[in-house]
This record gives sequence, C-alpha cells and structure tokens, in this order.
Amino acid sequence: MKNIVYLFLLITQVFFAQSSFEKANALYHKGQYQQAVDVYESIIKKDKQHSAELYFNLGNSYYKLNQVAPSIYNYEKALVLKPHDPETLNNLKFAKKLTIDEIKEIPKVGFAKLIQNFTGIFDYNIWAKISIGIAFAFLLSFIGYYFSQLTLSKRIYFVGMFVLLVALLLSVFAGMSEKNHFNNDRPAIVFAELSEVRSEPQKAGTALLLLHEGAKVYVMETVGQWKRIELTDGTEGWIDGSTIKEVK
Repeated sequence: MKNIVYLFLLITQVFFAQSSFEKANALYHKGQYQQAVDVYESIIKKDKQHSAELYFNLGNSYYKLNQVAPSIYNYEKALVLKPHDPETLNNLKFAKKLTIDEIKEIPKVGFAKLIQNFTGIFDYNIWAKISIGIAFAFLLSFIGYYFSQLTLSKRIYFVGMFVLLVALLLSVFAGMSEKNHFNNDRPAIVFAELSEVRSEPQKAGTALLLLHEGAKVYVMETVGQWKRIELTDGTEGWIDGSTIKEVK
C-alpha cells in the first residue's frame, strides 16, 4: 500500500513539474517574464531534480528582466548539467556583456593546456560511457584473438587489442581527471551590486579590488562567513560569502 502511495505522489509531482514548466514557458513567450521567473523558481523549490532546460529558460527570463547576476548564475547551472551546450554558451556570452568588471582569463600553456584540451572534450559521464564501449570492443577483440585459427587474424586482433587497451587507459584517465576537476571546481557568481575583495577574512583587511554584480569567481576556501576566492586572471582574496552564490 505504501508503495502505491509513493508511486502516486511521484507521478503527481512529475505531472505538476511538467505542467508548471509548460505554464512558465507560455508566460515567457507572452513576454510576462517576471511571472515566468516566479513559476520556474517554484519548480526548483518543490522539485529536487532539475533539468538544464529549466535553468536555461530561467536564465533567459532573468536576462529579459536585465537582472545580470541571476541570468549568469542560471546559465552556469545549466552548463553544469549540460556542458558545452552551444545555445547556453552563446546566451551566457551575451549576459556577460552586461557586467561591469572586465576580468581577463589566463589560459594554461604547454603540456597542461594539451591535457586540459583533451580531457575537456567531454564531461566525465561521457568519458565513462566511452570507456565502457572501448572495454566491450577490447573483449570482442580478445574473443576473436582466442578463437581465431589464422596467424594473420591473430596478429590483427592482437594489434587491435593493444590499440584498444591504450584507448581505454586514456579514456579512464580523462574521465577521472574531469571528475576530479568537477568535484574541486567551485564557481560562484557575485550577486551584490558591489562587493569588496580583501586581503584577510575580516573587514579590517586591506581592500584589494571591487567586484560588481555578475562577476564570476572560484571559491578556494571557507572561513566563517568569508570565502577565499580566485579570479580567472589569478587574483586571490577574501570576500563576504553573503555577496556571492555558488553554482554547485
């Protein structure tokens, strides 16, 4: 009986979320952006699992309302669930043009850049699926090698096994590297209109720079209400945690 009740509640919840999502989309298309935001936000509060499309549409609604930080924040949330999505990346680029701060990004160089470019092709979930596919192909090659009677066929299968083994190791390494990067990466968006970055985790610390609404930072450490952050140009400092909102 309990299972039936749980199933009914789950179906009701899914139906509510879907109908509310469609309602919010309709409000957006009518130009009623604030009402659309209210409905999208209500879905997020009531449902624990959210889609990239939900955050993307919410980001669009905030963008139409000229609310810089919430729009960037929700585009970033969408990219966590759906990395490299071209439409989200394009809209995020336009939203960032509304920000005041121009923070340069220092790219990695040399071998580190090559590694990052390779592992960043896919997210860790895709790398895991690729690894499984390669492992299955390796198993088929081994079976072919084991049962083959011809010398030439055995050599071909053996070479194939070697190539697949190398590919498997590379894909596993890439997946683990991306998973580690995902776990350690803590992006956040500045929501306060103006926020000071200080040299120490206290108001008496020397003010290093000012950040405005919509700026993206990376949280490195937390001490009380203070967060040690790093900017994309390598600048580090402490910021009041209440002025930022972490994406993950």
